[in-house]
Amino acid sequence: MTALQGGARPPLAVHRREGRRTGPLWVYGLLILGLVLMVGPFLWMLLGALKPQAEFLLSPPTFLPKNPTTDNFSRLFSELDFPRFFFNSSLVALVVTVGNVLFCPMLGYALAKLQWRGKRLIMGLVLATLMVPAGITLIPNFVLMRNLGLVNTYPGLILPFLVGPFGVFLTRQFMYGIPNELLEAARIDGANEWRIFWQVVLPITAPVLATLGILTFLGSWNSFIYPLVMAQEPAMYTLPVALATFSTGQYQADHGMLMAGSLVLVLPVLIIFVLFQRWITEGIATTGLKG
Repeated sequence: MTALQGGARPPLAVHRREGRRTGPLWVYGLLILGLVLMVGPFLWMLLGALKPQAEFLLSPPTFLPKNPTTDNFSRLFSELDFPRFFFNSSLVALVVTVGNVLFCPMLGYALAKLQWRGKRLIMGLVLATLMVPAGITLIPNFVLMRNLGLVNTYPGLILPFLVGPFGVFLTRQFMYGIPNELLEAARIDGANEWRIFWQVVLPITAPVLATLGILTFLGSWNSFIYPLVMAQEPAMYTLPVALATFSTGQYQADHGMLMAGSLVLVLPVLIIFVLFQRWITEGIATTGLKG
């Protein structure tokens, strides 16, 4: 007892402290490796946007630009109708996001809290659609929009994505965890299902709706294949399509312009993610897995 009071540490405490100091080194190594793999492409894009075209042809390639220049950004805004393409991307992403935030909770509430014939079948279709790769629906969507006369129009770019299976599943899982007693109390007070949905369920579902809105906006903003097929005139191009189309020449790509355009394209996405990452993690973490 006297030895302990004199400052001697128990052997177990010493081993625990040493384990804390040396044990997780391999974990830090893996985390650093993952950080390099994740940040590396973004750093290469940033530095590449400051390189002249000639430096991209050097062998071996240089990491830091020898002669930094902003000419790539100047050509990006002078050679492309940047305001038009930015407007197209913003309009499509915003309308698709609003549509998902509005319509997905409606079907999610019906699947989670209402009893009606065919409910299990619809839920099965939602899950099946969720597992289908997006590329499989490209041609059917294009044929449908062509038959409706919506090719090369804003509705043609927006309508197929106003409601997504991921949003329906996400909201349904969250709403499934809302106590039925809360809804029954509202019904006893005379509220109908429409009023319960808007005044009781939606305020509780705010974190998940924020998560759904952010993820939907990011996905729509970065979409490339479908707008490339649907937009057949430059006036309807979104930013990813315009960047890929106008920065590729007959014999080689304009790498500097590609890097500068990619940087401009990814900046809104990074800003939105940094500002609202708390909502994303909170919404996913509070989504139930029952049902």
